[in-house]
Amino acid sequence: MKKVIICFLCVVLFCNLCFVGALDNSAASAIVINARTRTVIYSKNADVKRAMASTTKIMTALLLAECDTPQKKVTVTKQMVAVEGSSMGLAAGDIVTYNDLLYGILLPSGNDAANTAAIAISGSVEKFAQLMNDKAKELGLKNTHFVTPSGLDADGHFTTAHDLALLASYALENEAFRKVAATKSITLQYGGQKRYLANHNKMLKTYEGAIGVKTGYTSKAGRCLVSAARRGDTEIIAVTLNDRDDWDDHARLLDYGFENSTEISAIPTVPAKLYCVGTDKDTINLVTAAIGIGLSGEEKLEYKTYLPSFIYGPIKSGDIVGYTDVYTCGYKVATLPIFADSDTVLTKEKNTFVDKLFKRFLIILRGL
Repeated sequence: MKKVIICFLCVVLFCNLCFVGALDNSAASAIVINARTRTVIYSKNADVKRAMASTTKIMTALLLAECDTPQKKVTVTKQMVAVEGSSMGLAAGDIVTYNDLLYGILLPSGNDAANTAAIAISGSVEKFAQLMNDKAKELGLKNTHFVTPSGLDADGHFTTAHDLALLASYALENEAFRKVAATKSITLQYGGQKRYLANHNKMLKTYEGAIGVKTGYTSKAGRCLVSAARRGDTEIIAVTLNDRDDWDDHARLLDYGFENSTEISAIPTVPAKLYCVGTDKDTINLVTAAIGIGLSGEEKLEYKTYLPSFIYGPIKSGDIVGYTDVYTCGYKVATLPIFADSDTVLTKEKNTFVDKLFKRFLIILRGL
């Protein structure tokens, strides 16, 4: 009987260890969210303010990418590269583009690249830090404050795992940022020679579907990592701060995120027809796109449709005549276009007196 009891207890203990192992991690703070809906799937001390090392550069890179001038050139000065730590190898006198700096920030985590971008955009590190904080406020990052563009330790420089996850989700919506964050390596030309830059993010090579985002380390912050991965239409973001085993922890956290996200189809209801003025048809039929959205719990999708009261012809099948925004938990997670499904032929000049009367009638009719 004792042997049976011991065996039973061992089985129970083993099962418990397996269950805990899926979420057990070494991080001081951790979080997993659905990148599109920004809903929390798992969290651990996610709202505790901590140093974040070079994950800071997510914000620096986002602001650089939002300049939307990838080929703009910068002549590097001594002030720009007067910073310690990781580097993309810049020297005073080098000429680099904003695009070069974006790769230098996100791949080798160049502090010189971050400082150069900050001064090129704002004129000084201090003014750029204010720009970072303004953007943080705009994005609703309530527990974040930036002092440096590089992430080197500084008083008053902090964030939370939750804020970092939200920041990463916004950054991944920028196409330039998204492309560079997912790049494993690249060869660029600056400083009179070719430079090979490798991404410090091992997840890009070791985790299926990995698309970014950023590593970080200082003695104060410890090992920090923001990772993201995509499977189908579902994207998951994981963040750990001060985690000595971040690579393995992120593989488990991302797995857990995918396992606990349910993909549903967003299919908004739109009016069947739209009035069409000045053509051979009084109305055109409407169709809308559908998209799969991964949810992590009981969230529901809400829709807000934007269509004109009427439209002037001619119209071709496939023309976009409106759109529907998809929301969950207060966040806009997708915009779906509304298409015309048939052609119309122009039969008379638009903006005639009759058309104007018809327009007024439709506006009154839709207001009833």
